[in-house]
Amino acid sequence: MNKISNISTFRAFRSTNYTLYFFGRSVSQFGTWMQRTAVVWVVYSMTHSAFMLGLTVFAEQFPSFLFSAFGGVAADRYNRYKIVQITQILSLIQASLLAFLAMTGHQNIWSFLILSVFLGVINAYDVPARQSMINEVVTDDEDLPSALSLSAAMASMAKLAGPALSGIILQQFGAGTCFLINAASFAAVMVSISMMKITMVQTKSTKKGTFTELAEGFRYLRREPSISWVIIMLSITGLLILPYDTLIPVYAKEIFKGDAKTFGYISSFIGIGAVLGTIFLASLKKGASMRNILILSTVILSIGLICFSYTTHFYLSMFFAALTGLGGVAQFTTCNIIVQSEVIPEMRSRAISILLTAIFGMLPLGSLLIGFISEKIGAPRTLLWEGISGILIAIIFRKLVFKKKRYNPVNEELLEKSEEQFINKI
Repeated sequence: MNKISNISTFRAFRSTNYTLYFFGRSVSQFGTWMQRTAVVWVVYSMTHSAFMLGLTVFAEQFPSFLFSAFGGVAADRYNRYKIVQITQILSLIQASLLAFLAMTGHQNIWSFLILSVFLGVINAYDVPARQSMINEVVTDDEDLPSALSLSAAMASMAKLAGPALSGIILQQFGAGTCFLINAASFAAVMVSISMMKITMVQTKSTKKGTFTELAEGFRYLRREPSISWVIIMLSITGLLILPYDTLIPVYAKEIFKGDAKTFGYISSFIGIGAVLGTIFLASLKKGASMRNILILSTVILSIGLICFSYTTHFYLSMFFAALTGLGGVAQFTTCNIIVQSEVIPEMRSRAISILLTAIFGMLPLGSLLIGFISEKIGAPRTLLWEGISGILIAIIFRKLVFKKKRYNPVNEELLEKSEEQFINKI
């Protein structure tokens, strides 16, 4: 029985292309989390402001909100592999600039904010193309949940190990070394893509404008409430709950009276929980109700935050940090699985980009909101209210995410014609 479960968990590795994708992204994600840890720690060390932490996160994520939908259209129109290669080169340049500024002593808050904006624009085009690639590199559609869960597990492993090692390197060698390691890590993705044996899917030529194609994506989701309510739920969670990690440096420095290594340890235990959550998802049997798991993961995330908020014993708080990480990554990964496995192929990249637009739009606003509230009522009370909000969200959306109304391309075409006729009459 365990043997069968293990085969199901790792079945996506039957594809050589997916294996190359997985290991290339693993190296890159490791470097990414080292850089993120170093950025937020340096910003907090320079400013001692929770609001500036939120602003830094906002600077990276808000451009992704603005441009992710366009990134989704680009991924549907053009060669996704070329897009990813270009974004990796640009990310390498961004990390190299951070390393140069840090190592030459020219770093300041404005340079971090500007380069964070640059990275946010890059990610807006990178993530939709990269997520859509997963559907193309697996050998069997039934391997998709395994592939998405393993990819999330890989990102969680990076979130576990990256901050811990980053904390040590920050103490011993400084932030510049973290940025330099991240710059080098992007080469792994470019090498892995170059080794793939890819059968290129011919994209249909279209005279439609970008905004027209975006509108088609939104109309499609409007007629699929079982998918659109999932995206709405994730976006609200992104505003009110998921920006909890904005306050982790505050806990490390103020609550636990620690240093960069303390921050790294907390982030790593969140990563441990995230890894456990994604391994659980990858091991699910065929036919498991992903929407029930979505609601359950939201509850687990919320309980973790409520318990962590006022736990002053460091080792006990690490257990609740892991619980929080488990719920958070399971919720996002479940949403991703639902969207990628249920949308029709010609709408996949646009649906993914709308999902990402929702989360990227809410996370930066949430980071600003959480940073502002924390300075007024303190970090523990802020996390407590985030947890309570999560419980309420789970209760409200418990039935909404199950609503069904399947997409009908014939009705869609008729509706588009009627809309065009109405516009022409005007």
